[in-house]
Amino acid sequence: MTDSTFWGYRRENGRVGVRNMVAILPVDDISNAACEAVAAHIQGTTALPHAYGRLQFGADLELHFRTIIGAGSNPNIAACVVIGIEPGWTQRVADGIAETGKPVAAFSIGRNGDINTVAAASRKAKEFVHAATGQLREECDLSELWISTKCGESDPTTGLGSCPTVGNMYDKLLPKGIYGVFGETSELTGAEHLCRARAASDAAGEKFMQIFNAYQEEVIEAHKISDLSESQPTKGNIEGGLSTIEEKALGNLEKIGRTSRYIDALGPAESPAKGAGLYFMDTSSAAAECVTLMAAAGYVVHTFPTGQGNVVGNPIVPVIKISANPRTVRTMSEHIDVDVSGILRREMTLDAAGDVLIDNIRQTANGRLTAAEVLGHREFVMTKLYRSA
Repeated sequence: MTDSTFWGYRRENGRVGVRNMVAILPVDDISNAACEAVAAHIQGTTALPHAYGRLQFGADLELHFRTIIGAGSNPNIAACVVIGIEPGWTQRVADGIAETGKPVAAFSIGRNGDINTVAAASRKAKEFVHAATGQLREECDLSELWISTKCGESDPTTGLGSCPTVGNMYDKLLPKGIYGVFGETSELTGAEHLCRARAASDAAGEKFMQIFNAYQEEVIEAHKISDLSESQPTKGNIEGGLSTIEEKALGNLEKIGRTSRYIDALGPAESPAKGAGLYFMDTSSAAAECVTLMAAAGYVVHTFPTGQGNVVGNPIVPVIKISANPRTVRTMSEHIDVDVSGILRREMTLDAAGDVLIDNIRQTANGRLTAAEVLGHREFVMTKLYRSA
């Protein structure tokens, strides 16, 4: 293996995963118990319980299906068992995942009950686990990685150290052919003009502005909100020294580096379609929601700069925590994967910090567990747009 390769799992559609799980995926919230029962019975499986999937409609329902199907399709998942209350929606999800060539099986609880459903799904899950654990990693080029990013519990050290470290990584790896993505629409408020200017084309920049303006109209103006304090920035941000959303936005934008340009702007959980490169995705700034949406779009490793310290993880993608805050590195060391506090002490250059992060990404892609994985953080949170019907 060289510095430009890693050991990954080649999937049926050619994509490469860095984890090899069998997912037990509920279509709706009332199927969570059956999925968790299967996962408890069959070792080597992972249930992905969530809160939605009933009485949704319109764009909200389409986002639900896109997220669920995208989650099951993620290359980190070797095979998927789908369980839902109704056969129609359950089969729709399974069919969407099957388009990737991934092994998938659908089970509906209606007219079967939990016990029969869990028994049948457990037998299929057991088959999938045997097949998945027999698959070997193969050497893959680093360019085959899809790497997402989102920051959390930000403070000035985030904008000065950990976010620029992620940006340095992107500046180095995007030219090699990786896919990257950033988001957090609300947290670009005040820096939206700078973000627009970082687009690779006028079309991409205009698409971003349409997404940003829609957020302003649908959230801020529609609800007559003039003050987002304690939400944006959060109490943790304020405690850390960020007094306005504009300050937070300037640090947030550092995650895309100095030379990188995004080539398209995506909807939530939308997979990129324009080839390798950097993308913007319309996402919530809530950590668990954002990481879930990016996982559903197909990204397999997530980089997470944090200042005050954030503990979020995800059951599908490994989440790598990067911090430049010496206090956080000291008091929350068990949550931090990459310590770049040397940047602020002038003991580490930004270029060196980027290299350390790239090395950690390679180790993670090769199978090393992140802090969030070891500590059992598996936050899988769906995004909901509307009230239920």
